Amino acid sequence: MKRFDLRHLRDEPNSVVLERMGAILDESVRPGEVVIFMFEVVDFDIVEQSAEAIKERGDVLMNSLRFNRVDWTLVVKRANACQA
Repeated sequence: MKRFDLRHLRDEPNSVVLERMGAILDESVRPGEVVIFMFEVVDFDIVEQSAEAIKERGDVLMNSLRFNRVDWTLVVKRANACQA
């Protein structure tokens, strides 16, 4: 399982964070592999938007949780080729 820290994008628009998550899933994650994304929540809209973006891609959001005052983790399973 890989972990990708996106907290450095906290001052970027949500669209940038979502695009980066998608790019990571496309470029660095094999079908069926589970990964963890970490990001800083400045605006809670990013939590809902990221869940929607993962669903739209056909990937599986396995867990979404806040682990301290500002940081959030998403556990995502990349869709198998036959699921997408």
